[in-house]
Amino acid sequence: MIFPLFRRSARPDTISTLYGTIVAQARMPCFYRDYAVADTLNGRFDLLVMHLELVLHRLAEEPALKELGQELFDRFCQDMDHNLREMGVGDLSVPKEMRRIGEAFYGRAQAYRTALLAEDSGALEEAVVRNIYGGTMPAAAVPGRLAVYMREATRALRRQSGAALAAGKLHFPDPAAIVFVEDEVRTIKD
Repeated sequence: MIFPLFRRSARPDTISTLYGTIVAQARMPCFYRDYAVADTLNGRFDLLVMHLELVLHRLAEEPALKELGQELFDRFCQDMDHNLREMGVGDLSVPKEMRRIGEAFYGRAQAYRTALLAEDSGALEEAVVRNIYGGTMPAAAVPGRLAVYMREATRALRRQSGAALAAGKLHFPDPAAIVFVEDEVRTIKD
């Protein structure tokens, strides 16, 4: 039969659950309060992209999850399109703005992937300063702490089974539990 060829592998509720978890994590007040990320449209977008990229990178590690990753990215694009329209961007301008969002996503994703593969934390801290903090560090910001959080999140995602992720179960570390003190990182256990 031809109809199974047109069926998507992941259920829409799985994609919504995964995307909702990513959005909820990116909106945690701790990032804006303790990590000094600007609580603006750009700051929220940058944290969303950071978390989405971490998950997409994890999904890309397993061939069976690549399609799930594509569907998750498609959901992100739908959300961005919807948000642009809610903010009053006209129908003729939405494609141009979506192109800019796509370029921003892919640029940041490549910077994070490259920096996460580097042994030292300097490259990741530079990517954080450039992408999350807009190249200018607020006085209260500690880019090393966010870089450590990203590495912890990457490790936590790798520990999660592909079956759990395919079922919509996604867990991030608690950003409030990561303390950065003069080149030393401590994770506070709850």
